[in-house]
Amino acid sequence: MNLIGAALLFLIALLFALAGITRAGVWLIERRSPPTGEFAEINGARIHYAHIPAPAGADLPPVVFVHGASANLKDQMLPLQPLLEGCAEMLFLDRPGLGWSRRGNNETLAAQADTIAALMDRLGIAKAIVVAHSFGGSITTAFARQHPEKTLGLVFLAPATHPWPGGATAWYYKLTATPLIGWLFSETLAYPAGMLRIGNATACVFSPNTLPDFYLQNASIPLVLRPSAFRANARDVAQLHDYVRAASPAYREIKAPTVVISGDRDKVVYATIHSVGLERDIPGAELVWVRNLGHKPDWIAPDLVVGAVQKVAGEDVDLQAMAKAVVGRIAGDAYNDGKCPDIKVPDAELAPG
Repeated sequence: MNLIGAALLFLIALLFALAGITRAGVWLIERRSPPTGEFAEINGARIHYAHIPAPAGADLPPVVFVHGASANLKDQMLPLQPLLEGCAEMLFLDRPGLGWSRRGNNETLAAQADTIAALMDRLGIAKAIVVAHSFGGSITTAFARQHPEKTLGLVFLAPATHPWPGGATAWYYKLTATPLIGWLFSETLAYPAGMLRIGNATACVFSPNTLPDFYLQNASIPLVLRPSAFRANARDVAQLHDYVRAASPAYREIKAPTVVISGDRDKVVYATIHSVGLERDIPGAELVWVRNLGHKPDWIAPDLVVGAVQKVAGEDVDLQAMAKAVVGRIAGDAYNDGKCPDIKVPDAELAPG
């Protein structure tokens, strides 16, 4: 009994120590990555956003950016704002629960889409082109279906939008989304374990393309390791498969001009399911394949992303020719290739239907 009691006391002490390490880590993360935008109370949440106005007579309509899982508004803002500044009004936001935004009443993807629409209303943006990366693609399909009057066009970057084989995600998402156990995990182990893995995981997100210098720090990616953000992110990812399984048959209702940009070396999502599925399901959608491109078109091919924005805005842009130019730049990329295996879809899963 004494041994059992001693082991229990040791476990409790260890959990308190890990909780203390997490608290100190959160303090450091927030000190290094303070909010850079403004805040608005929307649908029960304090939403952090950056609104960049455009001069009168701007060439392009407003553009709204929806980031993916584990990210925040900087992930799209850093590579794309410089190329669009002065040409379009831009709205970048931390999705509810991530970055510096609070969660509020945004537990579903549909609710997050409504929050984006409400923020647009607050800022006087009547209609916009929506640029979505990865997980943000599913929220954007919800936005386009729920708010077609606000949707001028859609640009999907390496999206996650359709059911995939098995519906599995990383084990820690399911664990963290579990009541009580997930809270304990996020308050003790998620930060120290995440800091040990974040570099290699991010390298695989970019692979085979080169990870930009200081990307983790500049894009404030460690913000997701704070317990509340980690839980919100996990709950988002844990519900994704059920959402896309129910929602994807209705994508044919989307009528906005659409471009999908995807790489054939994406090591995060099944591009041949999600991107091909969007081209098939959204009437008139154009799929732009880029050879040797991984999961980050926004950072590796920002010029192509801007071309897609121009295309859905009605300009005459040859995106396939632009993609060939990108291929020429990245053809030799092999960053971390051996450590980050390609994901392959079983042949049976590629059959339509």
